[in-house]
Amino acid sequence: MELLAKNGVPLVAAHRGVSGGNIPCNSIAAFKAALAQGADIVELDVSVSRDGKLFCFHPGMEPAHLNRRRYIRLHKAAEVEGYRFVNQDDTPTVERVAYLADVFDLLRGKCLINVDKFWTAPEAITNCIREHGVAEQMIIKTGFHETDLAAVERYAPDLAYMPILKRSGLREMEALAKRKLNLAGAEVCFRDDGDEVVSDGFIRRLHEQGLAVWGNAIVYNYKDVIGGEHTDDVAVTGDPDKGWGWYADRGFDIVQTDWCLAAKQYYLTRQTNPKE
Repeated sequence: MELLAKNGVPLVAAHRGVSGGNIPCNSIAAFKAALAQGADIVELDVSVSRDGKLFCFHPGMEPAHLNRRRYIRLHKAAEVEGYRFVNQDDTPTVERVAYLADVFDLLRGKCLINVDKFWTAPEAITNCIREHGVAEQMIIKTGFHETDLAAVERYAPDLAYMPILKRSGLREMEALAKRKLNLAGAEVCFRDDGDEVVSDGFIRRLHEQGLAVWGNAIVYNYKDVIGGEHTDDVAVTGDPDKGWGWYADRGFDIVQTDWCLAAKQYYLTRQTNPKE
């Protein structure tokens, strides 16, 4: 699995697929749109029903994405099968909450896949990954918590793994190197450009070990910044160099975005018309 940027062009990860208008995030339509727009990686979330079935849905977002407080974790799969997403105008769509297995079948052989919320059901998710033949495409991530790390070691030691690091990371990466993990890099979250995880030294250290650096231009809460000032909002409102360009200049290998096509086109333009 090649995750390092080529010719200074980061891979683009589509956050929950590509959504907008009448296409909801984490839906089959969103993943088809991501593929159509050239996403290198599709990021998705996992929720578990009361009877242990895996669905592609962000836990706790039922009020926003389904316009209901019938949380998936409290209901059986047969009930969840009837749930339909609402669009950005809070109007029902034809998109139903998909089984994780069906999403894997759609994406198999077409792109890399990042399963978020792996820690919700590590054994069941790993089994689903293997049963549906997407292990070679998979990137799993967890926070730097002992229970999560132990679960990855137990159930998925062969799958490409990235820890989610916040602001600092040298000590954490040194500790992970001693564990039974297929370490592929790190997702870094930061508030400002001076944080350790976005320093030249940290990024260089990872690259020397053949490890990739994953950054996030997405904004899910402006009060909880995970990409400093280098966001999708900045990029699409007039300053893509400060937004997406900053990640390429700093040496990031992967950039997660809610604006997949625009980011892909921007990086293509940078490649064909490099800075002097």
